[in-house]
Amino acid sequence: MRQEAGHRNRGLAMRQIDLSRSLPHARIAELPNPYFGKVRDCYDLTDGTRLLVSSDRISAFDQILAVIPWKGQVLTQLARYWFDHTADIAANHVIGYPDPNTVHCKRVTILPVEVVVRGYLAGTTSTSILTQYKAGAREMYGHSLPDGLRDNQALPQPIITPTSKAFDGGHDEPLTAQEIIGTGLLTQGQWDEVSRKALALFARGQEMAARRGLILVDTKYEFGADAEGNILLADEIHTPDSSRYWMAEGYPTAFETGQRPPSFDKDVIRSWVVARCDPYKDKVPEIPLAMIEKTARVYIDAFEMITGQTFVPDASEATPLDRIRKNLAPYFTS
Repeated sequence: MRQEAGHRNRGLAMRQIDLSRSLPHARIAELPNPYFGKVRDCYDLTDGTRLLVSSDRISAFDQILAVIPWKGQVLTQLARYWFDHTADIAANHVIGYPDPNTVHCKRVTILPVEVVVRGYLAGTTSTSILTQYKAGAREMYGHSLPDGLRDNQALPQPIITPTSKAFDGGHDEPLTAQEIIGTGLLTQGQWDEVSRKALALFARGQEMAARRGLILVDTKYEFGADAEGNILLADEIHTPDSSRYWMAEGYPTAFETGQRPPSFDKDVIRSWVVARCDPYKDKVPEIPLAMIEKTARVYIDAFEMITGQTFVPDASEATPLDRIRKNLAPYFTS
C-alpha cells in the first residue's frame, strides 16, 4: 500500500512540472562578492554570511554535462531534510532558506579534503574503489581490500576514502589519513573530528534510507571552519548529487546476476555518458532531451522516496531566476 501511494504521489508531482522551466545559472548583479561553482552560484554578503543558490546544472567527470529542470530545488529541499535530521550529530552551516533553491548560511572556510564514505564496492569514476579494484588495486585510501570481492558487494564495514578538494575546478586526488595529516591539510584533531562525524552521519543516513526501502551506498561530506574555528557540516548532505542510492528490493537479484542495481542518483546520466565515450579523454556527446527528462524524474522520485513527501515545484514567477531575484531582493546591495 505504501509503495502504491508513493507511485501516486510521484505521478501527481510530474503532472505539476513543466520541464521547460530550468535554471542554468543564478548570476545576480545586485548581490555582492560572487563566485560560481560547478552547480552552485554563491555570494558572500557584507554581514559575514553567505547565499548558496543551487542551479539546475549537473556535474560529473569534472565538467558540466547538462541542465536538469527542477534539480536545484530538489537538491536544496532534500539537503534541508537531511540537515534537519542530522543536526544532533554534526552542527551545520544553515541559517535559513529564503528561496526554494537557496540556503542562507554561515560563512565557512571549506576544509581542503572531501570526506567520502563508502559502504559498497561501487562506482564509475576514476576515484571510485570499484574502478581501482577492477584495475587490480587492493591497497587504496589507506585501506586493504581482500581479493574476491564482486561488483557492488557490501564492504565488511564502511570506509572513508578521502580526496583532495580541487577548488580551482581541477581533478580530485585520492588521499590517505596519513597524507592528510602529514602534509598539513588537516590537523590530527580536525581529521579525528570529521572522520568520526562522517561515519556517524553515514550510519544515520543508511538507517533512515533503509526505512524507506533504500540503500545509501556511498556519499561525500564537506566540512568547513567558521570564524571561531568550529567545524561545521556544509555544502549538501545525502542528495543524489553527493550520494549513491539503490533500491533495496532490487539489489539482491541485481547483485546475483551481475547487473547494475536499480538506483536514482546521477549514475543514471553518468552511466549513459560512460557507455558512449571516455569522459576524461573524449568530448562528451550532447545529452538528449529524453535523458534530461528521465534524469529530472529521477531527482524528483529521489526526493519523494527519501522524504516520504510530495515534491511541489515552485512556479510562482515567470522563470525560476525571476523568483529567486524577488526572494533575494532583501540581500541586494545598493
